[in-house]
Amino acid sequence: MSKLPTLHSPLLSALPGVKHAFFTRQGGASRGVYDSLNIGRGSKDEPTDVEENRRRVADWFGLMPDALNTCYQIHSAKAVAAEAPWGAYRPQADGVVTNWPSIACGALAADCAPVLLADAEARVVGACHAGWQGALGGIVAGTVEQMARLGANPARIVAAVGPCIGQASYEVGLEFLERFEGERPGSAKFFAPGQAVDKRQFDLPGFVLERLAEAGVAQAEWVGRDTCAEPDWFFSNRRAFKQGEPDYGRLVSAIMLT
Repeated sequence: MSKLPTLHSPLLSALPGVKHAFFTRQGGASRGVYDSLNIGRGSKDEPTDVEENRRRVADWFGLMPDALNTCYQIHSAKAVAAEAPWGAYRPQADGVVTNWPSIACGALAADCAPVLLADAEARVVGACHAGWQGALGGIVAGTVEQMARLGANPARIVAAVGPCIGQASYEVGLEFLERFEGERPGSAKFFAPGQAVDKRQFDLPGFVLERLAEAGVAQAEWVGRDTCAEPDWFFSNRRAFKQGEPDYGRLVSAIMLT
């Protein structure tokens, strides 16, 4: 198996028959702004390097590369079930769940929140990509619902939010706050004052954790790592934009049944 730097959730690590990892940007084959473990097929990176990186991630799980199932992410509330390795197939969705062993459910991110979920008793796992649009639109509930269709009980599901942009790094305008309050009254608690009167700091991981609780998930945590603030460890869309970089890599987080 590949020895890649990985982060782990204590909650998920305690579950029998479940293997998971939040991968960093380290340990890959890509170069330049994609240095080095870029998993994004939608990036402008060399396709051969991306596929080599995906192979290394799959190998970490002891799987063939075609068993790392990730979606063509569209910031939606749609989650899909996988019954076999997808290979190059990428359904347009933002969550993938399975009750089949030896399939890794993966979510890509570069500031958005990756969420890994598992009901070890029912042997159902899932992963979803929760940016602010998806989190607001219902991707967390959509993923939990898909898991429930496979036999999972939301009350038994354990979840972890992976590395994502932290509140101190996530400055937004007042229109952002107004949209959240308009669609989900009470969301103002996730917006701290910014450095200017017309700015706020948004707590994405905190918001995602609340959406997990609303979906019936009783045990959930954030791993506590800010992608925008740690350039040696993580890719970041916002940091790349601020630095005038032409593109950015994508991190992957994944989970499987053993």
